[in-house]
Amino acid sequence: QMQLVESGGGEVHPGGSLTLTCATSGSIFSHFTMHWYRQAPGKQREWVASITSSSNKTYDDLVKGRFTISRDNRKAMMFLEMNGLKPEDTGVYYCSAVPLGTGPRLWGKGTLVTVSS
Repeated sequence: QMQLVESGGGEVHPGGSLTLTCATSGSIFSHFTMHWYRQAPGKQREWVASITSSSNKTYDDLVKGRFTISRDNRKAMMFLEMNGLKPEDTGVYYCSAVPLGTGPRLWGKGTLVTVSS
């Protein structure tokens, strides 16, 4: 079963940038659609962006134009480049994998992003 490990979180000022990484192992990465979710303090987890195995990308309207999702199928990694960060982007960011066939959605443990002045 795929293992997912997020990294790259941290604390930045408003307007700053961060790039998150999701490193995977244990399964054929290209057989999964990959997603980023986030959970702000006291709120429900929400979808941020998705990328298919052929790199078709979709974004939530709240991050469109500021965030860029990408993947490297050879390295079995996914990325989230975040620019123009706002305080409301604060939260724990999770990567998630959904297999192309049947199978459960898989989750990493998350990485914390804090946007604060």
